[in-house]
Amino acid sequence: MLILLAKRALQMLLTMLAVSILVFLLLEVDGGSVAVKVLGPYTSDEQRQIWLENNGYNRPMLVRYFDWLAGMAVGDFGESIRFKVPVSDVLWPRLLNTAILGGSVFLVMVPLGLTFGVLAGMNEGSFGDRALTFVSVFTTSIPEFASAVLLSFVFVFWLKWLPGTSGMSDGFSWIQMILPVMVLVLYGFGYISRMMRASMAEVMQTQYIRTAVLKGLPYKRVIGRHALRNALIAPFTVIILQINWLLSGVIVVEFFFGYKGFGSLLLEAALNKDIFVIQGCAMVAVFVAVGTQTLADIGYTYLNPRIRFS
Repeated sequence: MLILLAKRALQMLLTMLAVSILVFLLLEVDGGSVAVKVLGPYTSDEQRQIWLENNGYNRPMLVRYFDWLAGMAVGDFGESIRFKVPVSDVLWPRLLNTAILGGSVFLVMVPLGLTFGVLAGMNEGSFGDRALTFVSVFTTSIPEFASAVLLSFVFVFWLKWLPGTSGMSDGFSWIQMILPVMVLVLYGFGYISRMMRASMAEVMQTQYIRTAVLKGLPYKRVIGRHALRNALIAPFTVIILQINWLLSGVIVVEFFFGYKGFGSLLLEAALNKDIFVIQGCAMVAVFVAVGTQTLADIGYTYLNPRIRFS
């Protein structure tokens, strides 16, 4: 296990290093372009040169990269052009908001998807299985912006049960979280349920499950202790990948409902050419993506011990 962790940690560091080089080359290597974004397009060349000299952009590129990388490593992403405060002061609260939204979605989406997937896989070909297939395909085929409009029409304008925005202007409110969570759950639970259904149906046809049933073991014990654990290996990958989607793939939902999260911050930074916020968001997103993949690899070893020896 320690060797596996060491290998995964090394891979994670190498991936982060490669991405940092790419981000630096795309956004930082041209100091003149950075100066224009920071100072504005109507500044003189003399003003830009003074800014470049004061901020160390006239140094060798390799020196600049390592200084920039050292700042990234300790959370120093620079100062936001739009908000006029350190990027970390804006980034971490927004990241926390998205974590709250994503955690709420997971609490509903994962148990719902796994439960429906297990029930469908245990009764392959039944009416319930076909109904779940239809619902899963139908919900995942509707993009978030369409379901957001539909649910807003029903619950905000027609029934008038829920608020139409989630700006949290008066403090945190769970009722303002309902619509964003509903939209994301409707879109995401179908992937989990379909994967769980296919995996469960395959496991139920294996010889060891049939043998356990023929030996007279309690059916619930066969499902809970034998079938379910092996069937979770494939859906586990999908569940872990949902973390990356919930981090940066919820831009439409956060923007639609005015939710101040990581996705909406990334959109605002792109629209306002806030280069330092974009850099910070990119590095955080990559760190989460690589970190969750590492967690997935470690989780495999618990779900299937044979992977440890491969």
